[in-house]
Amino acid sequence: MLNETGQDAASPWHEGELAMQRSIGVVERMDGPGRNFIRKAMPEQHRAFFPMLPFVVLGAVDAKGDVWATMRAGRPGFMSSPVPEALDVDLRRDPDDPADAGMEDGDAIALLGIQLETRRRNRLNGVIRRTDAEAFRLRVGQSFGNCPQYIQPRAAAFARDPDKPTAMRPVHSVILDDRARRVVEGADTFFVASYVDRDNGERQVDVSHRGGNAGFVRLGADGVLTIPDFPGNRFFNTLGNLLVNPKAGLVFVDFETGDMLQMTGRAEILLSSPEIASFERAERLWRFTPENTVFRPDALPLRWSRNLGL
Repeated sequence: MLNETGQDAASPWHEGELAMQRSIGVVERMDGPGRNFIRKAMPEQHRAFFPMLPFVVLGAVDAKGDVWATMRAGRPGFMSSPVPEALDVDLRRDPDDPADAGMEDGDAIALLGIQLETRRRNRLNGVIRRTDAEAFRLRVGQSFGNCPQYIQPRAAAFARDPDKPTAMRPVHSVILDDRARRVVEGADTFFVASYVDRDNGERQVDVSHRGGNAGFVRLGADGVLTIPDFPGNRFFNTLGNLLVNPKAGLVFVDFETGDMLQMTGRAEILLSSPEIASFERAERLWRFTPENTVFRPDALPLRWSRNLGL
């Protein structure tokens, strides 16, 4: 698989991604990178990368079709790749995590491995093969790397044993309360999950990083988030998915406390709007309307400190 040439490989782009690329005139330019860099198996450097990580970001779709993003932590080595076509993930089921409902055997999910201190990140998606509640194997559908743009450097350390869950209970809501609003308005980082059901019947889930200066996400009085889309790799995995299927899941992490704010709802892409000019460097905007939120205090056993020396 890894030796497949660009001419032999089928284009991985679906119609939403192509439409976004078409909107800026880069369809032909992105054809080669799509065929060459989005693989059906993990390259060796990715297989070595995931086992080093103390956490992973995931995107999953529940039985109602709502998509959720989440972050899960474990001692380095909780992920491993026995063969290029698979990633084994040693994570227990977590009923407090709304994304867990989309992690049954046969479910399509996405993973983002991100090392904040070095700003490395690699993505993959595929289908879960599960034999018990302690772990699963991800059969790789797509594997590709990402550039380090907009990643805020941070160093992580465990504040408690990752095998011991918090005693604090999640708070479910259909609106953003004052605590949740503070998390969004002060954030310099969040993660977004999205998905499409392709013409061949396969579900393709994606989860990706978004970053900027603190406050780069604007939160309206009506609870709608307005998010700038900065120049990037022009893959348009997220926005391409949202163009076809406007369902999105966002997760914001309080890196000092381990709190997580998870939201699922609907997104709208703004390719042209006078408002774009009010966001420095933005090429377009998208809006997200939360429909269900879960605030999970102390959900993560990790705490991060800003590493400004990088």
